[in-house]
Amino acid sequence: HRHRGLPHQLQPRLSAGRSAKPPAPAALGYPRRVGDPRRADQLIRAPGPALRPFVRTLWASLPSAPRPGADAPAPQREAVLPSGTMHVVFRLEGPPLRLFTDDDPRGQPFEPAVVGGARSSAYVKDISEPAGSVGAELMPGAAEILLGVPAGELAERHTALSAVLGPAAHAIHARLLEARGPEARLDLLEAFLRARLPARRALHPAIAGALARFAHGAEVGEAVRESGYSHRHFVALFRASVGLAPKLYCRVRRFQAVIAAAAGARRDWAHLALDAGYAD
Repeated sequence: HRHRGLPHQLQPRLSAGRSAKPPAPAALGYPRRVGDPRRADQLIRAPGPALRPFVRTLWASLPSAPRPGADAPAPQREAVLPSGTMHVVFRLEGPPLRLFTDDDPRGQPFEPAVVGGARSSAYVKDISEPAGSVGAELMPGAAEILLGVPAGELAERHTALSAVLGPAAHAIHARLLEARGPEARLDLLEAFLRARLPARRALHPAIAGALARFAHGAEVGEAVRESGYSHRHFVALFRASVGLAPKLYCRVRRFQAVIAAAAGARRDWAHLALDAGYAD
């Protein structure tokens, strides 16, 4: 899963589970993180109080025009780094989402509405044409509450939202196409997700406690002991809620923390890697 520009200490050495074979380095483009506040063509906001336990951010992006005066050719593909979280995305302008693997260089197109499951490795998507979309980044444990499907069943891949929600996915996509402007689209998406909240919507206490401990650097064994469950049962609960096994989730989140720290830092990669606990 090596990514150009990262030192070997920070290459995410993560087991791939059901993920496709990682793309060859020649296929990789320039990575951009969803929800990057530096992008002028993207509107990002937090959800209202009812959704905050389940949705981290909402965003609306507009088709990006080529930068004037840029001499270098525009990249055709983009490598998206793993974040350990899930997304629900609606493509509203431009071509369908298309993902690539080494085994299928032509790429696999998707319906306009998709669920991006939690991943432990990078994937490559087509960015050869401008595209606009709206989406939501889900909190760990929100998949079964908002979508009615355990996160583990959606992990390591993209899935058509219609395969999860049926005709409701096509209906909300049509309404989003009719909405005028990014603010209106975000309002509509937020209302759609809020309406899907069941009356009883608490995350399993053992998983909620583990996520809080992991955010402060706790080891998986400690979370298992605190839960009172066997290791196997705890891992099954965690995978169903989050999409990844707990150790793999912690590795991905640690990797993302280093990437975030490096964004505004002048320290070298080796020191950042050591501070994060990478040893080789």
